[in-house]
Amino acid sequence: MIGSVVFYLLAATTLTATLICVTRTNPVHAVIYLVHAFFDLALIFYLLGAPLVAAWEMIIYAGAIMVLFLFIIMMLELAPGGKALTVDSQRWIPVILLSLVTLGCTVVLIIQDPAAAAGGPAYHASPRDFGTALFDRYALAVQVVSFQLLFAAVGAYYVGKGDAHRRGEESS
Repeated sequence: MIGSVVFYLLAATTLTATLICVTRTNPVHAVIYLVHAFFDLALIFYLLGAPLVAAWEMIIYAGAIMVLFLFIIMMLELAPGGKALTVDSQRWIPVILLSLVTLGCTVVLIIQDPAAAAGGPAYHASPRDFGTALFDRYALAVQVVSFQLLFAAVGAYYVGKGDAHRRGEESS
């Protein structure tokens, strides 16, 4: 019963954070809300008995990919500039509410461990088995994705470098 309530709370929080992410005009704020949605999604995976997938969600998506997004935003200078920073309490309400719901669900998941209640293994393959299958059977796919990320980073660099030339600035 509590697991279902936590699941639906996390699902609603994930959808809300994603909706707020899509509607933000400041790309840095959008990335922060997307990181919040990824944290909630990791908790959902943990609740469903997949702690390894939850850890990957936190490490890969909420960590590495969001850092890449922030790097590209900074490199392309997409954040609106020239505005004075004002402290607006209205702006903090969604962040505080979403964070409180996520924190409450995290505490409930810590107190009542869903993997222990299941009685069986939380997953069927160990991380070693998964890594072996990924790099033996799907090595070509991993390399293709690696090259796509490399091409995206190089493309973002040249797009950012092109803007500097159009503005008449010196770039290195």
